[in-house]
Amino acid sequence: MSLINENFLKLSDNYLFAEIARRVSEYKLSKPESKLVRLGIGDVTRALPQVCVEAMHKAVDEMGDAASFRGYGPEQGYDFLRKAIIANDFAPRGVELDADEVFISDGAKSDCGNIGDILSPYCRVAVTDPVYPVYIDSNMMSGRELVLLRADEKAAFTPALPETRPDVIYLCYPNNPTGIALNRDQLKLWVDYARENGSIIIFDAAYEAFIQEDGIPHSIYEIAGAKEVAIEIRSFSKTAGFTGVRAGCTIVPKAIRLRSDDGRTISLNALWNRRQCTKFNGTSYISQRAAEAIYSPEGKSQTKAIIAYYMRNASLMRERLQKLGLQVYGGVNAPYLWVKCPASMGSWEFFDLLLNRLEIVTTPGAGFGSAGEGFIRITAFGNYEDCVEAMDRLSDYLK
Repeated sequence: MSLINENFLKLSDNYLFAEIARRVSEYKLSKPESKLVRLGIGDVTRALPQVCVEAMHKAVDEMGDAASFRGYGPEQGYDFLRKAIIANDFAPRGVELDADEVFISDGAKSDCGNIGDILSPYCRVAVTDPVYPVYIDSNMMSGRELVLLRADEKAAFTPALPETRPDVIYLCYPNNPTGIALNRDQLKLWVDYARENGSIIIFDAAYEAFIQEDGIPHSIYEIAGAKEVAIEIRSFSKTAGFTGVRAGCTIVPKAIRLRSDDGRTISLNALWNRRQCTKFNGTSYISQRAAEAIYSPEGKSQTKAIIAYYMRNASLMRERLQKLGLQVYGGVNAPYLWVKCPASMGSWEFFDLLLNRLEIVTTPGAGFGSAGEGFIRITAFGNYEDCVEAMDRLSDYLK
């Protein structure tokens, strides 16, 4: 008898970003003098907000004193951070939450996959195409049936409602990789659909802080009835440079109830709490104090400046690419630009050209699904000077 979870064998041999790293490493080995501009993986380049650094130093000092030392913290997160999140991210938007509906995590990616622990392996799961690979891979690991909702250029990168009812729907808006955001009416369609069909929405709001335009919801709970059907996952990674610090949160409303095989209705909040208490020892106290500092007046100002810096990068690249005659989407309410490959080139073909001829690292759209073929994703999470250099190189090549 096999000791392997055979579902893992159905995965592709390499995770998208690991494959990119492999190709970049091979190029660097062959040309050690190369000067790569990295606009591929969405890792941040700006330093942590100073107020977060100060909070971490203070927290470290606390941990170095027996009188203020903290050991295992609450698996759900400390109340000081949970209450700060509610007061600053949700209450101003008219969303009421209880502290025990907020679970502090070590980042959005973990919970996007971990949430599957409390879902049946027989669930039918709908994901958009193109899609952040974690949604697909984590559900494939559990053997769930996947339904792809095509969101290509013809559909303005916004999928139609499913023809076959899914049990679970993953939505990421503003979207990674396309950079597209949903307005209130568009998001309401999904909430109404989930309520009418008994589906659960897993709403990845990792990029909500980058929304620039009015009329774009920052939380799915701004839509009436969403607390009955939606889990929302958030991150501090991109908004405050926490990629190496690790902190985020997952909102699991107590109004969501699921029916068990024996006919009972079970609180999803209670199941998730039980899961966390068993498999998670909580996010670092030091990281949580740093996250709390984001909500201070200084923290808000410093975080806003970081976001403005990245969106300046996005605006610059969007304008320069459009002047070159390339079709560009995103970059307005999200830090990603979704760029159509020139001359009907394939995604990996254009990726390799940019890497080998111009020493620019991007992400091939095909790595996000079949509907991503013919596009590349460019991230604005870089230094401004590097973004200018990349656009200069591309301009010289395409002239």
